Amino acid sequence: MDFAYRSDIGQQRKENEDYVGVFKNTAGINFAIVADGIGGHQGGDVASEMAVSHMGYRFENTTFSDPTDAVKWLAAEVQDENQHIIEKAREFSDLNGMGTTMVAALMFNDEFLMANIGDSRGYLFRDGQLQQLTEDHSLVNELVKRGEISAEQARQHPQKNIITRTLGISPDADIDTNLYKMIPGDQLLLCSDGLTNMVTDQQLTTVLQSDQPAADKCATLIKLANSAGGYDNITALIVAVDGEVASK
Repeated sequence: MDFAYRSDIGQQRKENEDYVGVFKNTAGINFAIVADGIGGHQGGDVASEMAVSHMGYRFENTTFSDPTDAVKWLAAEVQDENQHIIEKAREFSDLNGMGTTMVAALMFNDEFLMANIGDSRGYLFRDGQLQQLTEDHSLVNELVKRGEISAEQARQHPQKNIITRTLGISPDADIDTNLYKMIPGDQLLLCSDGLTNMVTDQQLTTVLQSDQPAADKCATLIKLANSAGGYDNITALIVAVDGEVASK
């Protein structure tokens, strides 16, 4: 299994408020996570780094190897880290209003767990087909689901940055988790909206189906987003499943 990631400030922002990491626990389970900070000068970079570094550190000390245990752990961790971010924002006035999105994948024998809160996304690329596995927790996605605007209109909507669920800001931090089968040749893409707002699904597909190493694919995706304007920070993390996966 190959992990690669890259994060870039983009063309318009003064700071990179995305944060990304890959961690392994004592049972050999991998945990990949991307966070996109919210709050601009009010500490979005602090919130995203807190979420990734704190949860990653605590994950490294876990012993579980079962997806059911992982779901319980992740739900509890998200609530705990949510409270930590809120308390930090209360402690320092310049951090007031900070928060972060999060998308994560945990890799097991022949399964993977995809989890998200906010509008950072997780995709599965399998047999030449790209599938978005996460649902955006955003105002425009609610409008799309109600049929008030199209998916294409959502890409250009003036309120597309309004997030309905985050880590931080609100006492409630409910994370979506779903378990999927994993087969050789699968690729997972975890990314911030700085990528998906700039790069089309067809472009994502073209890059993922290329023969480039995962690290080069991440670099190509960053380049495409910057070429399209790079209006936000851009982060791409790719998990490439090589060879055989163990079955239960």
